[in-house]
Amino acid sequence: MTAPGSPSSAERVCRPDCGACCIAPSITSPIPGMPDGKPAGVRCVQLGPDERCMIFGRADRPAVCGSLRPSEEMCGNSRDHAMVWLERMEAHTAPDHNGGLI
Repeated sequence: MTAPGSPSSAERVCRPDCGACCIAPSITSPIPGMPDGKPAGVRCVQLGPDERCMIFGRADRPAVCGSLRPSEEMCGNSRDHAMVWLERMEAHTAPDHNGGLI
């Protein structure tokens, strides 16, 4: 339960100067400027110098990006926490060489 006046996970907003969710995970769907998506650990070309998504809210933003919402579990209290959490999630969900999940 959240304290009165504090945002719930549904209301949580992105941390300024973070961008972890635009760097750590792989994205297999096309992104404007990255037609083949992007590998894990590579900065998305749509991540601006202010660490904000430049195509946020646009129809050509990948659905996976819109489904990844800020949360206490993922974001923690620092960008470093978010990067580690997302890197672990990426490793946990990456397909193995036989087409299954690791």
